[in-house]
Amino acid sequence: MRVGLIGFGKTGKAVAATLLRNKSTILEWVVRKSEKLEHRSIPEFLGEESDEPGHIYSSNNLSIVSLLDNHPVDIIIDFSSEEGINYYGIEAAERGIGIISAVSHYREDKISFLKKLSKKTAVFWSPNITLGINYLMLAAKFLKKIAPHIDMAIIEEHFKDKPGVSGTAKVIAKNLDIKPEEIKSVRAGGIIGKHEILCGFPFQTVRLIHESITREAFGNGAIFAANNLRGKEAGLYTFEELLMPYFAL
Repeated sequence: MRVGLIGFGKTGKAVAATLLRNKSTILEWVVRKSEKLEHRSIPEFLGEESDEPGHIYSSNNLSIVSLLDNHPVDIIIDFSSEEGINYYGIEAAERGIGIISAVSHYREDKISFLKKLSKKTAVFWSPNITLGINYLMLAAKFLKKIAPHIDMAIIEEHFKDKPGVSGTAKVIAKNLDIKPEEIKSVRAGGIIGKHEILCGFPFQTVRLIHESITREAFGNGAIFAANNLRGKEAGLYTFEELLMPYFAL
């Protein structure tokens, strides 16, 4: 499966390394706004042993049409910003290229744009693309369905300088009908990301915990999404929809 990656920050670099190591994906290119690393070999820059020929390009100097004409892909994975979709969205949809967005937040107009693109191609969006966090949310929803009157609390922990409440925690709260202002936040050291759902029964407590140890976890989630999105009809897909078939024991 040929993959193009949008975004090359800390998480983007970790995702690129994960894609290079995975045998089911070929990383054809990376696109970023900055021109500093333009035309550099991706494996060479990341210090990864790989025969894949992918290079880094700047969106300031290369149109998406030229990029896709010369380096076609099956899937585009986006770890950039909410504006990144403007660069590739329409052209990808016209060509039937699958879109996987791991952008943590979109304004309403951008969500409408994703829905428009999904009429022509398969589009997947997850504010947190780690497999573990999405399993955690689904497991919590099942537990709440089994015991609707239990007490539930959300605690999120992140690195010291992370501003505001975690977007993932807000998504968890929305899925569990918990008010966002009830989320407990902890900021300390270099914690990448930890989310806990505390489920209080009268005589027992269940704790569902997910912790991202390294940013490569986002790459594994993106690969899972890519493998499960490929071949699907046009539409807007969520992580829950991709996970549900696996719950049929």
